[in-house]
Amino acid sequence: MGYDRYRDYRFRAERALWHGQGRGFEAMFFHRGYIFSERVDIHVVDGGLSRPFAYAPSLFHFEHGAPVPPEGGDLGFAGFRLHATGQADDGLDEVASFLGASYFRAVARGLGYGLSARGLALGSGDPGPEEFPVFRAFWLETPPACGSGRDCTARGAKAVVVHALLDSPAVAGAFRFVIVPGDDTVFDVDARLYPRVDLATAGIAPLTSMYEFDGHDRACVDDPRPAVHDSDGLLLLTGAGEQAWRPLRNPHGVEHSGFQDRDPKGFGLMQRKRRFEDYQDTEAGYEKRPGCRVEPLDPWGEGEVHLVEIPTANEFADNIVAFWRPRAPLRAGREHRWRYRLHWTSADGGSPSLARVVATRSGALDRAEGRQYLVDFAGGALPAGDAGGGVRVRATASAGALRNAVAYRNPQAGSWRVGFELEPGAAQAVEMRLWLEGDTGRLSETWLSRWTP
Repeated sequence: MGYDRYRDYRFRAERALWHGQGRGFEAMFFHRGYIFSERVDIHVVDGGLSRPFAYAPSLFHFEHGAPVPPEGGDLGFAGFRLHATGQADDGLDEVASFLGASYFRAVARGLGYGLSARGLALGSGDPGPEEFPVFRAFWLETPPACGSGRDCTARGAKAVVVHALLDSPAVAGAFRFVIVPGDDTVFDVDARLYPRVDLATAGIAPLTSMYEFDGHDRACVDDPRPAVHDSDGLLLLTGAGEQAWRPLRNPHGVEHSGFQDRDPKGFGLMQRKRRFEDYQDTEAGYEKRPGCRVEPLDPWGEGEVHLVEIPTANEFADNIVAFWRPRAPLRAGREHRWRYRLHWTSADGGSPSLARVVATRSGALDRAEGRQYLVDFAGGALPAGDAGGGVRVRATASAGALRNAVAYRNPQAGSWRVGFELEPGAAQAVEMRLWLEGDTGRLSETWLSRWTP
């Protein structure tokens, strides 16, 4: 079955779980088919008791002549999606879906779907095959009804609880999600992992997104749009209190980066560009793609935030992965617990006192090997007008020479711009970092990037 034919299998809205009961949420289910071949068992929990939600072909519309499974068969479901009141002016609107392996994603008010999260990553970006754990069963807790009255539907429950069983050859896991939709949609995640073998390459709280190109990364791109991506950068909120921004890239080969940390405050794949003019795409609506930020709810100890960037020639395949990898392997035969909060949002959640990176651009140097860069900062405590004599650039490069770094105000945009040149010499990779300082200290988050030939 192809993608278009699979879309002709549509769940009947009037048969949704909790439909019309004033609980604030309803659940609809995905049919098996296309690449979603795994059977997922669905259970409903009410009053502490669990019962299976039975599959039947009559739950679905089979449009445009799509083949209809025979009655009496039990093909089962591939996943489900949640709808909630208050997300749209006209009543129920979709807020989250769980479909495929351990993938799930969510939207926030006024935004559409974009990047995904996963229950667990095993071997992402590492040599050898990647293992994809699967959510094999879900338990959906019935939200409390709001009682009776004309406004009951609008006053339903504010949160819904979902439990999931994770399974793969290397690990089993029990997940609990508390999902609260709103201007930001928030998932509180309690993940308990039970490895069958020692896991040295586990990725905790993995995020998966798409990045094809932007202003600093257009080599060999022949496209009328100025940018194409679901996310444009990795946000780092370190345990030491540093806030950093790493613009994403579409490299020529797989690039795997690790940012060492202890007890991180958070990380995320974010979408900072929010104007239609940034993308000029009337169909994809990339300006409405949410970012997702991971906030640990317990100390996570020592490890690394990993960023995997995979080459792509189109916008249809996810090629970006970010996750936390603990320094110590997850030992077999033990329980390993991770609690964290996912913020599906258009905002970063960083410090409002620090200027943010709002654009990165680069191009070839005229008379030397290397590149020139323009990095724009806005917000925070950056001075307005011409009172900017105290703004200084702090910039370093791991190899080569970083020359002529200067900060100046951009009167057209009301922001500040840093320009510099990188001459890599014989280096095959150069790690760069810079930030802005004033007389009272740091004025901006840290900009990070890597140059490769």
